[in-house]
Amino acid sequence: MSELPTGTVTLLLADIEGSTALWQNHPAEMTEAVARLDATLAELVDAHHGVRPVEQGEGDSFVVAFARASDAACCALALQRAPLAPLRMRIGVHTGEIQLRDGANYMGPTINRAARVRDLAHGGQTVLTAATEQVVVDHLPDGAWLTELGTHQLRGLARPERIVQLCHPDLRVEFPPLRSSDSAAAQPLPIPLTSFVGRSAEIAELTRLVNEHRLVTLTGAGGVGKTRLAVELATHLTKGVGGPIHYVDLVPISDPALVEGAVAQALGLPDQPGRSIADTVVARIADNPTLIVLDNCEHVREAVTALVDSLLGRCPAVRILSTSREPLRTAAEVNWQVPSLGVADDAIALFTDRARHVRPEFAITQSNIDAVTEICRRLDGMPLAIELAAARMRALSAADILDSLQDRFQLLTGGARTAVRRQQTLRASVDWSHSMLTEAESVLFRRLAVFAGGFDLDAAVSVCGGEGVQRYQVLDQLTLLVDKSLVQADNIADRARYRMLETIREYGLERLNESGEAAAVRRRHRDHYAALATALDTPTRNDFRDRVARVESDLDNVRAAFAHCCDNGECEQALQLASSLQPLWQGRGRLREGLTWFNSVLNRADVDPAVIDPAIYARAIADKAVLDSFTAATDSVEQVHRALDTARELGDPTLLARTLTACGCIANLDFDSAAGYFTEAIDLVRASGDDWRLSQILGRQAYLAAMAGDPVASEDLGREGAEVAGALGDWLNEHWCRWSVGMSQMFRADLDGAVDTFRNVHTDCKTDGNILGGMLCLISMGCALVYRGDVAAARDAGHAAVAAGAEIDAILELAAATVLAIAAVAEGDAEAASAIGAKVWDHPAVHRGTVAASAVALCAHVEGDLAKAQQLADEAVTTLEGWHRLLALSVRAHIAADRGDNEQARRDAQRALTTAVDNQGRLGVPAALEVLARLAVDAGSHAEAARLLGAADAQRARVGELRFPVYQPPYDSACEQCRKALGDSEFQASYDAGAALTVDDAIGYALRRRGERKRPAIGWASLTPTELDVARLVSEGLANKDIAERMFISPRTVQAHLTHMYTKLGFTSRLQLARETARRSADS
Repeated sequence: MSELPTGTVTLLLADIEGSTALWQNHPAEMTEAVARLDATLAELVDAHHGVRPVEQGEGDSFVVAFARASDAACCALALQRAPLAPLRMRIGVHTGEIQLRDGANYMGPTINRAARVRDLAHGGQTVLTAATEQVVVDHLPDGAWLTELGTHQLRGLARPERIVQLCHPDLRVEFPPLRSSDSAAAQPLPIPLTSFVGRSAEIAELTRLVNEHRLVTLTGAGGVGKTRLAVELATHLTKGVGGPIHYVDLVPISDPALVEGAVAQALGLPDQPGRSIADTVVARIADNPTLIVLDNCEHVREAVTALVDSLLGRCPAVRILSTSREPLRTAAEVNWQVPSLGVADDAIALFTDRARHVRPEFAITQSNIDAVTEICRRLDGMPLAIELAAARMRALSAADILDSLQDRFQLLTGGARTAVRRQQTLRASVDWSHSMLTEAESVLFRRLAVFAGGFDLDAAVSVCGGEGVQRYQVLDQLTLLVDKSLVQADNIADRARYRMLETIREYGLERLNESGEAAAVRRRHRDHYAALATALDTPTRNDFRDRVARVESDLDNVRAAFAHCCDNGECEQALQLASSLQPLWQGRGRLREGLTWFNSVLNRADVDPAVIDPAIYARAIADKAVLDSFTAATDSVEQVHRALDTARELGDPTLLARTLTACGCIANLDFDSAAGYFTEAIDLVRASGDDWRLSQILGRQAYLAAMAGDPVASEDLGREGAEVAGALGDWLNEHWCRWSVGMSQMFRADLDGAVDTFRNVHTDCKTDGNILGGMLCLISMGCALVYRGDVAAARDAGHAAVAAGAEIDAILELAAATVLAIAAVAEGDAEAASAIGAKVWDHPAVHRGTVAASAVALCAHVEGDLAKAQQLADEAVTTLEGWHRLLALSVRAHIAADRGDNEQARRDAQRALTTAVDNQGRLGVPAALEVLARLAVDAGSHAEAARLLGAADAQRARVGELRFPVYQPPYDSACEQCRKALGDSEFQASYDAGAALTVDDAIGYALRRRGERKRPAIGWASLTPTELDVARLVSEGLANKDIAERMFISPRTVQAHLTHMYTKLGFTSRLQLARETARRSADS
């Protein structure tokens, strides 16, 4: 062996591809082939002045050293061209300073690098390092050339190596990518400087899409987080791709012709003479699994599309993840719209994370959560905008930032210096998208900004069509804006709707105001939505539901139209708009907003009613009064009667019917006064054949009949109205009418029927979006359930009603709370009943003339505050009518009996029963009968009392009416005293006789027993049996509490009896009473 060269040496390292398998499968052929290789290698090494360290190399590998790199290149070519089949040689050549180990072997970094270079090659392929290339490039063998293969990371070595391939016409030159997992020159995935927040569901869905489809494009508005999501997704996919991932940032590419070069550079492939860049990229990828991330494609979309189509067609294992503000529009593409961050979670988490970068101690607290949430909502959950806002926490509070968002483009600047320029301010991000619009797209873009909350195609054509963008062009241009992520498209209830993110809309409004056409566009916007609202006044048969739903979906635009009218002093148009929306105000429970609209115009200091069309003004007053009636307000009474006079003067039957209906509604619970107005209104609409207006009037009259506690009218009007409304598709008034029928059922003690009716109507209200009707059904159903004894179900209904009422009006929320109050009474929960009753009655919104008075009186009774209970019951009896008064009288009768005021108790119980006879109400009758039974016991009429007790129990059993716990002790006491006085047999006979009575017969019996008093007014003979029992127990030394427990009454009732006895006997102390009782007992 010749002496090994030292110093700078070129090493050729080679081995046999697949030698292990060849030896195993073809041992005889391999023995011969390797012998041939050894002979050939000896000849070639000698011919090209090389030296082979024989003992260096493992297995079938070998090393050859050359003093000159050109000799190494020539030897490698000759070796590859030699007839060595089936052997295929992998050859790597590297030049560097070498170290000798013992004079016979090499060691150190140079030979290690040469070995790693050889490991990159395939069988039949010779690869050289850049160091060798620089030496041989001008001294290549005849016909040979070098092909660039890029820079690659070598296994176990820190420094990557640029590799070229030695090619010759006699040899194969096309090979798969080198055997390496990484390409150091390939553009690496960007390394995030901040943490990735949220989007776990999106990552999971996109992982599935990328695995199932070869081209996925993330589209969305600028700043929505496409790049960050793509990088996070690619990082997540690192192990699943099965090959390399290459990232290509196209932001710096302004010339579409440079797109292919950018991709090639990202893959570590410089230009190669005689081959197109696309062919070079295809050759590099071949059939190897590869993921390419193409980021920010929108400005070079056509060039990207062409390259993507080529790669997908020629590289079967390649997958492409692209980001763009508009789709690539190629057949294989799956377009995935990147959503904004959810405001309730991810957006707040992002704001918090970024705020801590500038203020490490920042945390979400009760004091700032609302401001942060609103910031994220106002910024549409857009990550870029949120990050820019959070950066302002360096100097501002969350509340300060929120206050400053009205000029968001000025506030949201100063993004990270490492960000590209268009991501450093919010304006720059939108500018980038706007700059790529055509003139027609730009015109439509700024006009669309006039819409608030969204719009449909009809609105876009009507408002935006005109000079610059003809009406027939709007759809095509709108589609292009959707593609470019400046407009969002949604499919809602099978209808296409469009919207702009608020940030983009604000930018568009700036452009609109600069254009000089803002006033004209806003007028067209006002007219379009005024016409949409007016259509609610004249629905055709069975399209009412769709019309209300359509107006509701565009309510933000209708609000904008109303604001435009108010801002420009267009009071007539504003009032017409407010009146047209009456079905929405009622049907969707938007009473407060409707009243606010009317009041904002009617109460303006600069509005002179005399200059407004009197018909428009009168109708507005009438419509406002109808809304007032739902909250029991009475401040519209005088105005609505003047409106009625105006309607009579104008002679307009439709307007007259409206104002008459309003007068009837504003009468509130005085149903008799309201009836005349409704009758005249119904006659007018029947004469004109206006079934739609008839349906509305019957609906309102049925509602008021129920509120007035009239079982007959509420059922008759309800059934007629439901039939008329159902035939028209007027679901709103059909709901009111059916609810009124349910109220009649409850008044008449058909509790099962009432619950079923309320439940069915509530279901339909939910389906139709009738929030107010649904809430009233919950209140009524809750009451019926309480009286039926289903207290848990009643409480559930009450909580749901309170939640719904809170969204509508305070008075309705409080009305709903009365269900919870009565439920607490039904459970005997004095503490809860007291707390809820106080909350209801002490609220400033409560009108004293409402049915809440009876419920609150019951609460005070349960609490034991008889004076307060009496006061509340007095108010209820004074102000309520119909069945509501029946209930109030029954409640007050029990209170009076517990207070020891038997005369008041008798009058109230008998008046309650008289009311039941007059209006056919039956719920509450057993309670009145039980009061009269107590009084009969006190009067010594035990047989009569037993009959009344039997009648009350039988009626409760027939209808399932619960006896409240507060009434149970006196009931038990009356039964016990009757049984004691009559004996078991006579008591049972009298009890059964009462139980055999129908409810009507029982009422008649009770009312016939109004006889004369049997006792004197003063003296010992004036004491009732109950009072005598109390006196006996006092003489035995029992305290009031002990007496109450013994007699099943309350301590307060005991005290009331003592007070009455002192008055009758002329005593002033408990001791006097005890002594007199003991004396009389001794005498007897």
